Amino acid sequence: MLGRMAYGLGLTALQSLSGQTLPGVNFAARAKRVIFLFQAGGPSHLDLLDYKPQIKDRFDQDIPPSVFGTQRITGMVAQQDRFPVVPSMYGFRQHGQSGQWLSDQLPFTGKIADDICVLRGMYTEAINHDPAITYFQTGSQLPGRPSMGSWLHYGLGSLNENLPAFVVLNSVPSNGQPDQGLLSRLWGAGFLPSRYQGVQFRSAGDPVLHLSNPPGISRESRRTQLDALAALNKDLHARVGDPEIETRIAQYEMAFRMQTSVPELADAKSEPESVYKLYGDEARKPGTFAANCLQARRLAERNVRFIQLYHRGWDHHGGLTEKLPALAKDTDQASAALVQDLKQRGMLDDTLVIWGGEFGRTPYAQGPVKPDSYGRDHHGRVFSLWMAGGGVKKGHSHGASDDYGFNVAEGGVHIHDLHATMLHLLGIDHQKLTFLFQGRQFRLTDVAGNVVREILA
Repeated sequence: MLGRMAYGLGLTALQSLSGQTLPGVNFAARAKRVIFLFQAGGPSHLDLLDYKPQIKDRFDQDIPPSVFGTQRITGMVAQQDRFPVVPSMYGFRQHGQSGQWLSDQLPFTGKIADDICVLRGMYTEAINHDPAITYFQTGSQLPGRPSMGSWLHYGLGSLNENLPAFVVLNSVPSNGQPDQGLLSRLWGAGFLPSRYQGVQFRSAGDPVLHLSNPPGISRESRRTQLDALAALNKDLHARVGDPEIETRIAQYEMAFRMQTSVPELADAKSEPESVYKLYGDEARKPGTFAANCLQARRLAERNVRFIQLYHRGWDHHGGLTEKLPALAKDTDQASAALVQDLKQRGMLDDTLVIWGGEFGRTPYAQGPVKPDSYGRDHHGRVFSLWMAGGGVKKGHSHGASDDYGFNVAEGGVHIHDLHATMLHLLGIDHQKLTFLFQGRQFRLTDVAGNVVREILA
């Protein structure tokens, strides 16, 4: 153990690999796994989750200086002479016994209003996509830190020896406009041992790259090759002690087991017609958000610890009113179906589902000022997301923005606070899950973060 610690693996990782609980780090968990439905590009909170009737009669009026304050602006609007208010053109209505206000663009989410907790006071310092997405995924705006799923795998270990503990699914938007690119470092292990990085599943060909044996190689001969390779790697590790060699051995073994487990997982043809009716016809098309939500449930059934779905196309600087409905349709039914599916299978209580993007959009228009055709710039001062299951309150709203949807008015939740709360629900003290790197103890929440106890059930 001391030898491994000298190479930086640390007590936490050693004990997680053996399935032990870490005193002071782990405690009774409400959730076993997380499904994060990440909407890359910044979905407009004002057009989806944050009802602001107060600005209905303020169309084309400038945001007051007292509200705008010292807000940083992006290069996309730096040349604008003014920042005129544009209310949402979409209707909002209350849903369920909880009376959650949701946009008419989210009719299926309305059906699960009493199962979700909407956070309307989210905020971040980042105002551009790459640092903002990196912040959400790793707790830092700068690249190089471990991702959320990697921290969970490191701290809690795996619940399934035949599948990765951290799986990534990328979705293709129906309008064919993915906008921002997604880099593999977003699900990387950073400075943690590489065995903790996410594994991307694909929608075409082998679900995982190079999963199938080459022509002429049988499973038996592959087993013989791996045994010989493992012996060589073990001999090398005994001489040099590099923990990455152990990672290599473990990953070869995992890949061998995945040759059986992944094809069975990826084949959803056995799902009954009622499931496809729930998720919608798009769930039959590989690579769609709906198909990936169904795969997420199948992964959760097999106890994959962290399941990350990405859906892109939400960067609506212009033409929001033409583009947002397509994106909402992509995600609304499938997201709600996932929550309903988990609930009817008795899995929602120990599965934490999160829906949201890296920031929101401005209440002022970018480009031409029209009541029924507008764009919105990036906005991190306040935005919204929702959570369900895994120990959060049902049918609950937390936090609020001001009358303009511009600043946090109450119940502010920072990115670090969200991470701290997620780890808490999984039974981890976010301040004690650390990794020594370059002389400093790092953690997902950096040097900040508080558990948002008001949303805990």
